[in-house]
Amino acid sequence: MEAGGLPLELWRMILAYLHLPDLGRCSLVCRAWYELILSLDSTRWRQLCLGCTECRHPNWPNQPDVEPESWREAFKQHYLASKTWTKNALDLESSICFSLFRRKKERRTLSVGPGHEFDSLGSALAMAGLYDRIVLFPGVYEEQGEIILKVPVEIVGQGKLGEVALLASIDQHCSTTRVCNLVFMPAWFSPIMYKTTSGHIQFDNCNFENGHIQVHGPGTCQVKFCTFKNTHVFLHNVPLCMLENCEFVGSENNSVTVEGHPSADKNWAYKYLLGLIKSSPILLPAEDNDFLMSLDLESRDQAWSPRTCDIVIEGSQSPTSPVCSSPKPGSKEAEVGSDGERVAQTPDSSDGGLSPSGEDEDDEQLTYRLSYQVQGPRPVLGGSFLGPPLPGASIQLPSCLVLNSLHQELQKDKEAMALASSVQGCLIRKCLFRDGKGGVFVCSYGRAKMEGNVFRNLTYAVRCIHNSKIVMLRNDIYRCRASGIFLRLEGGGLIAGNNIYHNAEAGVDIRKKSNPLILCNQIHHGLRSGIVVLGNGKGVIRNNQIFSNKEAGIYILYHGNPIVSGNHIFKGRAAGIAVNENGKGLITENVIRENQWGGVDIRRGGVPILRSNLICFGYSDGVVVGDEGKGLIEGNTIYANKGCGVWMMSSSLPHVTSNHVSYNGLYGVAVFSQKDGEFPGGHGAQENFSEDGDAILWEAELEKEDDPLRRPITVALVESNSINHNGASGIFVRSNEALQVVANVIHANGDRGVTIVQSSQLTRVANNSISCNRQSGVKVEFQCKVELRGNGIYDNRGHGIITKGDGTAVVENDIIGNRGSGLQLLPRSDTKVLKNRIHSFRAYGIAVRGRVKALVQENIIFQGKTNKTIFQQITNNRECVMQNNKFLVFKKKSDTWRLVNPPARPHLENSLRGSSAVHSGHKVTAMATRITARVEGGYHSNRSIFCTIL
Repeated sequence: MEAGGLPLELWRMILAYLHLPDLGRCSLVCRAWYELILSLDSTRWRQLCLGCTECRHPNWPNQPDVEPESWREAFKQHYLASKTWTKNALDLESSICFSLFRRKKERRTLSVGPGHEFDSLGSALAMAGLYDRIVLFPGVYEEQGEIILKVPVEIVGQGKLGEVALLASIDQHCSTTRVCNLVFMPAWFSPIMYKTTSGHIQFDNCNFENGHIQVHGPGTCQVKFCTFKNTHVFLHNVPLCMLENCEFVGSENNSVTVEGHPSADKNWAYKYLLGLIKSSPILLPAEDNDFLMSLDLESRDQAWSPRTCDIVIEGSQSPTSPVCSSPKPGSKEAEVGSDGERVAQTPDSSDGGLSPSGEDEDDEQLTYRLSYQVQGPRPVLGGSFLGPPLPGASIQLPSCLVLNSLHQELQKDKEAMALASSVQGCLIRKCLFRDGKGGVFVCSYGRAKMEGNVFRNLTYAVRCIHNSKIVMLRNDIYRCRASGIFLRLEGGGLIAGNNIYHNAEAGVDIRKKSNPLILCNQIHHGLRSGIVVLGNGKGVIRNNQIFSNKEAGIYILYHGNPIVSGNHIFKGRAAGIAVNENGKGLITENVIRENQWGGVDIRRGGVPILRSNLICFGYSDGVVVGDEGKGLIEGNTIYANKGCGVWMMSSSLPHVTSNHVSYNGLYGVAVFSQKDGEFPGGHGAQENFSEDGDAILWEAELEKEDDPLRRPITVALVESNSINHNGASGIFVRSNEALQVVANVIHANGDRGVTIVQSSQLTRVANNSISCNRQSGVKVEFQCKVELRGNGIYDNRGHGIITKGDGTAVVENDIIGNRGSGLQLLPRSDTKVLKNRIHSFRAYGIAVRGRVKALVQENIIFQGKTNKTIFQQITNNRECVMQNNKFLVFKKKSDTWRLVNPPARPHLENSLRGSSAVHSGHKVTAMATRITARVEGGYHSNRSIFCTIL
């Protein structure tokens, strides 16, 4: 374009009147003209694209109000696709001369309609030659017999779509055919409107009503911009088919059925379709975060390690003669015990009710010291300790816990990338399935790929059964009357980047050995569960957002055994993950937060491996192990839940190990013997997930699988956990079965460290560090059978140990620095106190209250603040036998007592399991958050706040 010519705006206005051939010629003039023609994208190219009767809006039917990136490119794709059906025209000609001769000869156009040369399609086909064009003018054409296509032809309706209706049954026997701009309806004698068994059929801009379309391999088809009303597309053994920009409405059965493994025998069109698919824009996502929920969990690196405490003994004694000083007013006179050692007595103190603030006394300090170890909360996840939740703060996760985008996950997982890039069988892209029974049914080794489709208001969106494979990318699936995606009988494939919501049943239902990869989906606001795995179903469920579902985010039952990792499961109206009815599963590195009921709920034979998860901010308990629940609960961070950290029934047999249980509103770990009974909200009924009958029928077909990761456990075990800063007791036990509490750090809880109110079988509390709790370290109620062995009970603000137990053994513990008595034996208790080291600041080392049956033997009792703080016995109780005890009192100012031979207990290095460190949560790292988790209405009742799964 020469300088000084017309303005560009005027040139664009002139060129907007040109037709397609003229635009092509103008673009060849020079580079300036070429760029000018390209600049007509939103004007002339848009008019040409929308004015073409062979296609519709490029984003129809799902997004007709969204313009394409380039109207010219969209028009180009339409034009190239309309020529696909003729690609093998030259291949059919054996003579070069004949081929050249045909190039000089134009295709014939045969006209059908009133006043034209043919009055029916059948008569026109009888006279048609190779690749002729048959034009049907407006009207209704009804064929009385089956039409056999023997030569490649193009059948086109004239005028607007809907003006030409064809009632026929067509059987294609030729290599290729194209049908455009027609309304198809079945003939009176057959529901089959179109069928091909070997050739290629291309449908453009057609409507199909109330009939069937059948394509059998090695036949292929390409369908674009078509509407199917109550029409079933049946694809059998097809090597490759394309359904793009189509609408499926009101199906009484499945809209599309893909059956059989893709045929190894391929027709001429296969390579052209494959090239067309690879050249067209794909829907694999670019790097983005979709609409990731902003989680806000601030990270804190407050490392806690064992500390050495030098206790400064305070008192009023003279430095030179501490044993001869006068007692304080109100104290009782010193007595000499039967074994000749000094015994001191102090006024009574309440049951663990000493003031948590302590007292600052003006007495002269003595420098007699007792050196010992206090185990603080041991970091078990990522080497960090969580701080207290901040009231009203938002929740933000550190970068290591933010979900990856689909693009990032596919880059990491080459197998998933290969699945996402594969094309085999049927490709369904940018289609709308609505207001019918079923969307896509893939069966009997079928293969189908679905990209960018919308499935809404159906009974189900996709079913995949009988060893079939599906690939689903970036589809919207919502308001289904049953499950959104249903897999059974060894179905599999890749389900990635989909938005699945508002479905009446599960978003994804996996059964009967199906094993899909479920990746980076958003599954939310379902009327039941997000994902259900049952009947020996498997699968890998990774990096999904599962939220706001009415029932469990993920529900595993009837021997379902998936791998669930790296998901965010939050704001559900029931449990985050529920494992029930002998369900299994490996559940690792998930963020499970803000669910109304238990973060993870395990019941009725459920035996999952729950490892390295962050379970936080729940409105009930963190982990619930209900009736007959089992499994390994290892290396999890259970934080700031309003109920208990871990709630378990005594009829369950879990192994709870190496978890970080902190800042929960009620107990850290609670064990109850009571059955659940009626559940909150009346949800006691079991959910029926069986499609073909009652749920119990699944048991007949389940296969027993031995899992080497699950070792048999005959006693419930709470081992090597860090249980700290919880609102009530660190561990609360009301159990009628045996329990082992071993090698835990129980620190700074809002009530006692360990409370045992019922223990008809033996509860063994061994090698624990119980320190700095707001009340007593350990309390054992009447008629409990408890063994306390090898524990370090330090710095608690009440008594060290209070026992009323019937058959309590207190053996080889260090009970040091507690503000109440070191050990208080209450009336009716039956206790053996052997080989302990005991010290109390202001109260007695051992206090015997009333009629007590006890054997106190071979203990070392250190003097506390005054010379009256070693032993107290209110009455002359002959059933309390004391022998071979050692009482240590101050002799000079420089005395320092140290816990040696053995060193200070607990000896945790001998109790920790090696696997705990290996499987600690390397992903759930230093994180802290501040959010209100206030306990209202006092302490926990005798049941979990969440006592059922729907």
